[in-house]
Amino acid sequence: MEIEEPKGQLQEMKHLSIEDDTAAVEEQIKKMNDELQAMMEEMVDVKELNHALFYKERQSNVELQEARQELIKGMQEMLTGRTRTNIGLKRMGEIDDTVFRDACMEKFGTEEALIKACEFCSFWQDKVKNPAWHPLKVVAVDGAHKVEVIDENDESLKDLKEEWGNGVFDAVVTAFTEMNEYNPSGRFVISELWNFKENRKATTKEAISYILKMVKSLKRRRG
Repeated sequence: MEIEEPKGQLQEMKHLSIEDDTAAVEEQIKKMNDELQAMMEEMVDVKELNHALFYKERQSNVELQEARQELIKGMQEMLTGRTRTNIGLKRMGEIDDTVFRDACMEKFGTEEALIKACEFCSFWQDKVKNPAWHPLKVVAVDGAHKVEVIDENDESLKDLKEEWGNGVFDAVVTAFTEMNEYNPSGRFVISELWNFKENRKATTKEAISYILKMVKSLKRRRG
């Protein structure tokens, strides 16, 4: 650290003062001592500033998450009965049942397909929620950094892909990945603000702007 150098210099000057007790040396020691004290005080100030910034950032993150949760609650009420919009709610960790329905329609009759699709989707949804099912493997990125990725050699996933194809396989993998990202401990489906047009998480600003547009539209209709 930078403060170590003045400490060393100060110790050297003290040894010199024993051999050559002059006013100049004493003055130099006093000057260096003052500089060292100033640097130490500055370090304390920096630490306190970093702590304050860290606390403020954490508080802001908590407030932002609370605001997002309130937006989600509001949009759940506002979007009831509406078709999908550009900005809306996506149920993270929930398997897209339309993929299962389409796959079953190709193998069974219409009525049987709907029943089979429901049973099939329910089975895999329970599997996605099960913390004991962990179809992941660790791989090294750039030879050093390690990350978890889907293990396509997992027996369940291999059988799923071979029997039902890529569409159903991708739907299950997507739901599992979302569950791991958004609710790895609870492992139940949660809602998230979503930009369906760009297929990504919606920002808080986008959600607020969309709600304001909806409110203005309702006012015009009623007015």
